Amino acid sequence: MPLWQELPLLLIVAFCLAVLIRTFLLQAFFIPSGSMEDTLLVGDRVLVNKIVYDVRDPQRGEVVVFRGPPNWTPEFQDEPQVGFMAKLGRTVGDLVGVSRPGEKDFIKRVIGLPGDKVKCCDDEGRVQVNGKSMDEPYVLENSDPDLPPNPRECRSRQFDEITVAPGNMFVMGDHRLVSQDSRCQGQVPIDNVIGRAFVIVWPYDRWAGLGVPDNFDDVPRAAALGPPAEPPVRLPDQGGFAVVLPLLLPLALFNRWSFGLSARSRHAIPGRRRRLRP
Repeated sequence: MPLWQELPLLLIVAFCLAVLIRTFLLQAFFIPSGSMEDTLLVGDRVLVNKIVYDVRDPQRGEVVVFRGPPNWTPEFQDEPQVGFMAKLGRTVGDLVGVSRPGEKDFIKRVIGLPGDKVKCCDDEGRVQVNGKSMDEPYVLENSDPDLPPNPRECRSRQFDEITVAPGNMFVMGDHRLVSQDSRCQGQVPIDNVIGRAFVIVWPYDRWAGLGVPDNFDDVPRAAALGPPAEPPVRLPDQGGFAVVLPLLLPLALFNRWSFGLSARSRHAIPGRRRRLRP
């Protein structure tokens, strides 16, 4: 194929691959607010594993992206779009997973799972999960422990004991002073989860994995679920790298195939083939 025919074909194939990966496997998300500082800063981009929760449930301590329930207030206002080109760019960026998130997309840390009892605070001002007081080294700036709880805003550190409903989770941001989360906005259906954020990919100097802190290892099992048959075993935290690495194979095959197309198109030029004959 001539280059002017081959190049559009390669661009279409690459775009389709990007859309398929974004839809079913991985998606990049832009961090628009400071509710997860210093774990995630405004402007960071994270990769989200979208298939991990098809094979298992979320775990305490994981950082997840989810669609906010209808009663959740957006933490940032989306920029108004003006003009056709701005709308087109936003649509294309959303298809390949590089645009800003929607107003109702949130990223938080899982604190409680179905059946868990979550409350704050103990005598040292710590969150308790199933009676265990949590040391949370990832918390940047905590809320005021002296303010009375307010169901409409999360300025207070205190909240009454909550039993996480079946099919729901209790989430909180790492920057508790500014995060609007389950303390005042309510629980989140697990079905609303888009995926697990497992690595910071941009800016390059902040490249880091988003692992699960070990402070959740000793949390007792929810009483409603009964005692565990065996002590829980902590598996190696692979995040989404198990998804990223297999993607390298099809991408490598695609590159090899596209190189082969280029080579065949060059050898197909009659004049060049005649010159190679002795």
